Amino acid sequence: MTPAELSRTVLRSVRGAVEERELSVPVPARIVVQPPPRPGCGDYASNVALQLAKPAGRPAREVAEILRKRLAGTPGIDRVEIAGPGFLNFTLGDGALVALVRDVLAQGTAYGDRSAGNRPVADLVSADPAPVGRVSIDRVSTGPAPVGRVSTGRASAGRPGPGARAAVVGEVLERIGAAAGWTGRADGHPALVPVPDDLATLTARLGTDEARWILLRPAAHDPVRVPERPVQRESNPRFRVQYAHARTRALVRNAADLGFLSEPGGVGAPAAAGSGAEFRPAPASAHALHTLLAGHPSVVEAAARLRAPDRLVRHLEATADAFFRWHDDCPPLPVGEQKPLAVHRARLALAEAAGTVLANGLRLLGISAPEHL
Repeated sequence: MTPAELSRTVLRSVRGAVEERELSVPVPARIVVQPPPRPGCGDYASNVALQLAKPAGRPAREVAEILRKRLAGTPGIDRVEIAGPGFLNFTLGDGALVALVRDVLAQGTAYGDRSAGNRPVADLVSADPAPVGRVSIDRVSTGPAPVGRVSTGRASAGRPGPGARAAVVGEVLERIGAAAGWTGRADGHPALVPVPDDLATLTARLGTDEARWILLRPAAHDPVRVPERPVQRESNPRFRVQYAHARTRALVRNAADLGFLSEPGGVGAPAAAGSGAEFRPAPASAHALHTLLAGHPSVVEAAARLRAPDRLVRHLEATADAFFRWHDDCPPLPVGEQKPLAVHRARLALAEAAGTVLANGLRLLGISAPEHL
């Protein structure tokens, strides 16, 4: 279950409560659900009861209880709990995780990309450019972008260059906007803190992937920190994201060598004999990874809407970190003389889904998603 699907489910519960006169409020156009601010509060949370309390003329916790009863037992939702003054916390069932993995693998490169059938955004920069200059875009690539595809930031006869950062951000915003389903023109240009070096200089010094990453990672108002040289270890967020993707691909290759393929299913450890269940519930690390994979399409849309590619960068970093934590909790491959089980096929499928999201995000940033690292 994705955040959008959960949002629609909660909205239907509000509409049902209004239609059956349990609540007397205008039905909102949409319901916001998002990951809770701290662990231990479920997979998603919503403040819809607090928003409806005043027009309903009732305490927020009372409104929350009406909605909780309606949402209890909904397929894909394991628990609905009321927290604090009236927040609704949702814990998704393992079935929702399985359905998401199946959906990500079925969509593949299209997951988080609504550009099919839409022409690319013609111009995601303002007709009145910010002081850093106009972005010059030759064409949009669906893979890693060679340096020549965007302006290098050097000055040409009679006009200043836009700066390396503006060039790369503008090109990536066009690609993200197309993936978010935008067409035509979109006004607005992020006011970027420029960098002194041009793109060709940064690329020669750091390599294409590292140069693009350091230009895209900071928020628009933050300065770019240019390292002396690229660091190929996990302390480097760009390396960590690429390494996580390469690890997912290695798992697929190693599983093939062991004679098994992925199949979405329960990723928890096998249940004890006589328990009546096939698997134990998925651990918290699996639910955390699920939340990030499910949120990928929303992050792409927000990055396009807010002209903020750094949101996608941070989401990829969080996804890579969550993948490694889950991988340590739930090894996808058999250990020692152990034979491949259904749980290994399910864990391999979740790893594949994580790799798909990482690859799709890196592609939008014009950064390579290596099979080996």
